[in-house]
Amino acid sequence: MGPAYVIGTHDTKGAELRHVAELLRAAGLAVTSVDVSTSDKGAARADVSAAEVAAAHPDGVDAVFTGDRGTAVAAMAVALERWLPAREVGGVLGLGGSGGTALVTPAMRALPVGVPKVMVSTVASGDTAPYVGAADIAMLYSVTDVAGLNRISRLVLGNAAHMLAGALTREIPAGEDRPAVGLTMFGVTTPLVTAVVERLGSEVDPLVFHATGTGGQAMEKLVDDGLVSSVLDLTTTEVADLLVGGVMAAGEDRLDAIARTGVPYVGSVGAVDMVNFGARDTVPARFADRLFYEHNPQVTLMRTTPDENAAIGDFLARKINAFTGPALFLVPTGGVSLLDVPGQPFHDAEADAALLAALESGLDSHAVLRKVPVAINDPEFADAVVAAWREVTA
Repeated sequence: MGPAYVIGTHDTKGAELRHVAELLRAAGLAVTSVDVSTSDKGAARADVSAAEVAAAHPDGVDAVFTGDRGTAVAAMAVALERWLPAREVGGVLGLGGSGGTALVTPAMRALPVGVPKVMVSTVASGDTAPYVGAADIAMLYSVTDVAGLNRISRLVLGNAAHMLAGALTREIPAGEDRPAVGLTMFGVTTPLVTAVVERLGSEVDPLVFHATGTGGQAMEKLVDDGLVSSVLDLTTTEVADLLVGGVMAAGEDRLDAIARTGVPYVGSVGAVDMVNFGARDTVPARFADRLFYEHNPQVTLMRTTPDENAAIGDFLARKINAFTGPALFLVPTGGVSLLDVPGQPFHDAEADAALLAALESGLDSHAVLRKVPVAINDPEFADAVVAAWREVTA
């Protein structure tokens, strides 16, 4: 196991960083302190100097020490994101305000899931999604500013150090030895995913991800980390939010991990009939004349149009064309969610036809598309998914 890395700007947080490092050493851990200050590249304040980290920037040290705080912090974040994963890291603890948090957390996100990561931050009580992303970062609110040692900061920093020490000194029981399969699910595709998991039974260790934007990102991070052996990406609704403007959007890089790794893949179009918003009064005014369904008081669903479905199909086809591993893409022609079947509010044969047409015209000859003449939650579609999974993983 590698050492615990304690990272921060020693020019402004030196006392706090040294305090945390001492607590970790007292717990019996090897510690490497890392300076990511941008104000003075020559000062020796930690085991690893800021200049050493900055040298990992693709454009060199001078790209980091620009004299402008904003550009310097952004460049140091790039350097640290390249420098830290190249080390053997047992765990990492960072301290910072908004700038320090934005500097340290990209490097944390670049580490594999399971490497302990604790970030003490002044912004941890707000929206932490930009900092955590799809990684297993524990954000701990500093309560007071990270600006010296006092009766409050000693408590918070002590808890942070002991959290990391506990993670590094306590053995975690061995995990499953069955192959891990990533599955994407939404409420309106739950019957499908449940049926697939039941059919696969004890053959696999099923990892189900809620397709809320970060769900798909989390699954793909595990793919990149080599922790998922195959993917059943049955609910690609995050693409609809990305292209139309919903609140559960995937990033533009959705599906890129599949292309990078060549992991066996079975995909479908689960819940692309809908775009997600918050409460009804939060839906942007430009959508006022659209068809909505209030899933609950906090979630409003909007039916996608034929044009939007064509764009979704184009996006998926472009991504699938880049795959290098075995892949099958299944389209249920009887409806893509619980709401997109005859008699339900989002049933729209024209929109579904536009989706299928875009996929058929956009996919290259090597990409296998299969039409299944049932609705996505019908038992027959679950059978088709399992058969396709056996084919790509054979």
